[in-house]
Amino acid sequence: MSVPPLLQITDLSITYRTRRATVEAVRGIDLSVARGQVTALVGESGSGKSSAAQAAIGLLPENGRITGGSIALTGQDGSREELVSLPEHAWRGLRGTRIGLIPQDPTSSLDPVRTIGASVAEPLRIHGWHDRERITARVHELLDRVGLDDPALRARQYPHELSGGMRQRVLIAAALALDPDLLIADEPTSALDVTVQATVLDLIDELRDSTGAGVLLITHDLAVAADRADQLVVMRGGRIEESGPGAAVLAAPTAEYTRTLLDDAPSLRQGVDRRPRRPEPGQAPLVRVRELRQEFPRPGSAPFVAVDGICFDIAPGTTHALVGESGSGKTTTGRAIAGFRRPTAGSIEVDRTEVTALGGGRALRDFRSTVQLVHQNPFGSLDPRQSIAAILEEPLRNTRRGSRSQRRSAALHHLELVSLPPEVASRRPRELSGGQRQRVAIARALILQPELVVLDEAVSALDVTVQAQILRLLARLQDELGLTYLLISHDLAVVRQVADTVSVLRRGRPVEAGPVERVLEGPHHEYTQALLAAIPGAGRQADQLHPEAVPAS
Repeated sequence: MSVPPLLQITDLSITYRTRRATVEAVRGIDLSVARGQVTALVGESGSGKSSAAQAAIGLLPENGRITGGSIALTGQDGSREELVSLPEHAWRGLRGTRIGLIPQDPTSSLDPVRTIGASVAEPLRIHGWHDRERITARVHELLDRVGLDDPALRARQYPHELSGGMRQRVLIAAALALDPDLLIADEPTSALDVTVQATVLDLIDELRDSTGAGVLLITHDLAVAADRADQLVVMRGGRIEESGPGAAVLAAPTAEYTRTLLDDAPSLRQGVDRRPRRPEPGQAPLVRVRELRQEFPRPGSAPFVAVDGICFDIAPGTTHALVGESGSGKTTTGRAIAGFRRPTAGSIEVDRTEVTALGGGRALRDFRSTVQLVHQNPFGSLDPRQSIAAILEEPLRNTRRGSRSQRRSAALHHLELVSLPPEVASRRPRELSGGQRQRVAIARALILQPELVVLDEAVSALDVTVQAQILRLLARLQDELGLTYLLISHDLAVVRQVADTVSVLRRGRPVEAGPVERVLEGPHHEYTQALLAAIPGAGRQADQLHPEAVPAS
């Protein structure tokens, strides 16, 4: 007799009411989660995967409605409970006790004015725990269980006092407070560095093994799913494109969309589709960085050293990558090169201009036409009140270049350059997708015709297919315009795909540097080796991306 799945979703459809129309976000999907196993729901933004997860825990937005299908939860005793149309008071009894949620963003999910202990204790209090000593003991037990040192201290701290990885552990502790049967993990590591991501996913695996809970893992990253999933469900446009055992789907995908996701995931690619660029003999570097040091004052103690002893060159027309975890000094270095912060010591030369000697005023403004910065988040880097045309024209207005008609012509030209249609010019940022917004940010950076573009995690917030499109765009623009890039990234898979040379930073200091193929194929430093080992999907390439890896049924 077969064991019924813990969660069974059958023919589920979900719609949203908007001002303009009713949108069908999920269209008749089927999936299941077994006890002690991981089912990964994979797809781009807008594919419907998060809507399906929200329906499974009764947290659809107010304008969302289940219009068809079934969501059933099986109890330890084999009883089956239908969750569709469950009243809210019944949902309050299920959330936390039988279904736990690990949300995506620990920054917005934790109340900044409540202690960590209060946040973890909240589900206990909601479900009738009143004894203060018992609650405190359980909170400390949970924080210890998710690997946080000194649980008593952590319980007294506030979210801003913990790192991103530690905050994500707190969310996991809160989700596990009442030992639920089902964990829904909605993009639980998308905002984390690869090493922290691997640690958090390992923790979820360990807890699943120890408790027997089933996990519904929502992710846009097929490489993460490749590492963690027993069952894989690929969604697109509200429908299921493909599903089955993870190894079988990855080894022999039947859907064209799944094959595209595989091709676009940098860590699952089986090769680099570009030749590394080499400096021409006798060619002077466009960028020289020597013994860069950046200190930040701290009241009552010694300055914090964010960058210490960084040296590298960038040849014209090539890409140099700065790689490391959060806090490694990558962004601080990039901002110093772009002239946004004067370093404490060291030398930065860009196109024979000593950046540290510029001071302020016109000289610095003129220099920033030579170096432009593309930020990580296209949501926050574009003024929501301006049209796209105004956003693109602004750098030209600020530098007093061209007439009004010439600036508009340049804006339209640069939209075309980044493969956006001219009608985008009249829209606002909110009317564009994330990938389109990032194309606008790139166009804005290029409109002053810079020689060097600093790409600060410029693709890390994007879905893998959109990320691949932006990386191909950047490569094309580099070839056509002769651009030089400084790529700041925590993702060695992306670096391997697009960079020519790389510096690996740890706690502000360089630990390894050189041509990408040498550093990534034969790393000498244990930190570089750890970064490579943490790339999601890397360990499964050899045995999951080839049909012969799948045992015959």
